[in-house]
Amino acid sequence: QVQLQESGGGSVQAGGSLRVSCTISGYAYHGNCMGWFRQAPGKEREGVASIDVDGRITYAESVKDRFTLSKDDANDTLYLQMNSLKPEDTAMYYCASDRGLAQCGGAYCLSLACATYWGQGTQVTVSS
Repeated sequence: QVQLQESGGGSVQAGGSLRVSCTISGYAYHGNCMGWFRQAPGKEREGVASIDVDGRITYAESVKDRFTLSKDDANDTLYLQMNSLKPEDTAMYYCASDRGLAQCGGAYCLSLACATYWGQGTQVTVSS
């Protein structure tokens, strides 16, 4: 069974930076997508940034030019560097991966349909 574990997060003032990490473990992973999703209180969960098996990275418009996703294949770890944080970035951030669905790739990796396995989440709070 695939397991994902997030770390990092925390509280920061607007304009600050944080980095969250996600380590994937379990049996050999054969999915197509890994990514970060977030859910703010009272809002739906949304895709933030994702990477597919070919290394294509997609960002939500709201975080482009502020967030950077990277992947360390040697350590099976996914990172999300978040700069110029805004209060509206406050949310629980989840790491997720798919189970190898054929349609999951490229920008579609940001879709909830391509998020089968989930971590428990890490809280990011940005104060104004």
